[in-house]
Amino acid sequence: MSRIIAVVGGTGPEGSGLALRWARAGQDVIIGSRDASRAEQAAKTISERAGRPVRGMANDAAVAAADVVVLAVPFTAQADTLKQLKPHFRAGAVLIDATVPLASTVGGRASRVLGVWQGSAAQQAAELAPKGVHVAAAFQNVGAELLSGEGDVECDVIVCSDDDAARRVASELAALIPGVRALDGGKLENARIVEQITALLITLNVRHKSHFAGLRITGLDVPRKKPEPSKHEA
Repeated sequence: MSRIIAVVGGTGPEGSGLALRWARAGQDVIIGSRDASRAEQAAKTISERAGRPVRGMANDAAVAAADVVVLAVPFTAQADTLKQLKPHFRAGAVLIDATVPLASTVGGRASRVLGVWQGSAAQQAAELAPKGVHVAAAFQNVGAELLSGEGDVECDVIVCSDDDAARRVASELAALIPGVRALDGGKLENARIVEQITALLITLNVRHKSHFAGLRITGLDVPRKKPEPSKHEA
């Protein structure tokens, strides 16, 4: 099923990597940015790599056009971005929060997580989202370098949500990325733990001089789904 996906923060490494993978999978992807010209330039680059059109728009226009909004901005911009975009969400849209409250966003170490009054960045997003918007947390532990590459992404994506519709959509989008397995991580409050794992993965990358540390959970009978080819690949 093809959806219209707006990646807010799509000019950054994580957002552009996700956009690339979903475009390759045949989804209708919109790059969102505060600067429409930057969004258009990033969309052009991703289109060339994906082999299919990707649009670029200002954040408000991107959100208004989308069924699914993926928030991939630095944590320090999360609250202000959602407040500005709140009037533009479609009724019944899905918001997937991928932000992580790393201390590096305020000049500290990337291996440390900031405390969030609501419990996690995802819970803060849910508090700020419009009523009727379905909220899930996902994609915090998938590295930008892996997403921007050509090979399979050997990483599990843990999806946390209090909303069945949001959990299903986030899991389906995760399964579109070759190599990724979507795992049901339970309630949205569990996103606090998932966000902390990102800081651990950064530490592992530094210690082992790598950029590709990912997360695999063993002992679960949850097969990886092979994405169906998009129409332009068939």
